[in-house]
Amino acid sequence: MKSVWKGYLGFGLVNIPVSLYTATEQNKINFHLLHKDDNERIRYNRVCSECGKKVQWDDIVKGLEVGKDEYYVLTKEEINEMKPEGDELIEIHEFVNRREIEPIYLTKHYYIGPISGAERPYFLLKGTIGSKDKVAIATFVMREKKYLCMIQDYKKGLLLSLLHYADEIRDIENVPNIDFDPPKLKENEIELADQLIEKLSNTQLNIQKYKDTYTENLKEAIKQKSKGELISKRKKKTEKTEDLIASLKASVEK
Repeated sequence: MKSVWKGYLGFGLVNIPVSLYTATEQNKINFHLLHKDDNERIRYNRVCSECGKKVQWDDIVKGLEVGKDEYYVLTKEEINEMKPEGDELIEIHEFVNRREIEPIYLTKHYYIGPISGAERPYFLLKGTIGSKDKVAIATFVMREKKYLCMIQDYKKGLLLSLLHYADEIRDIENVPNIDFDPPKLKENEIELADQLIEKLSNTQLNIQKYKDTYTENLKEAIKQKSKGELISKRKKKTEKTEDLIASLKASVEK
């Protein structure tokens, strides 16, 4: 596994040499846009909206919109001066209880691995936060961007999860139809819902049984089409529940 970042994990005055490794990957099919007449790739050009001419990279600058059709242009030097310094340090600022981190803040995940010779302080930190059921809140710079992150004990090592900053989270109050008076539920509705949840409950999650059937179906369809076979896959139509009690009963009895 190839590391994507190398530096130090700062634990007080203790700096632990570590590397970051991407913990997840996406198994997806990437479609290309083609011209339907000859199946040739569609290419995109950088064209000026004013003069209509194609623009070379050397003639492109970056600007911030400060008003309608009004921009403040920044030079490469000015942008570079504002970029955070890559000091090669994942700096731990505080420790909090794991339940303090709401799921909405979590984004991408990385494994933290110790560099040879740093095993002792690495496993000291891992064991300590694991025994106290706490997570570390830290910041670090990667690819000229400063990230907020959470570090937790995970299996044989440490897991670093990137966090959204507070101002990146949208307020749920802005969701349409979210501000409503909770309806008074009937006793049999609650009872049937409880029965359905109990029926679908497991003591342990086996995530291996869940597959990306869309990607699998696409791969199979491509195989079929390459052999000249007809592609046919019927989809069930999802319909709105009209009778809540009847649907709950049918679900429980299924």
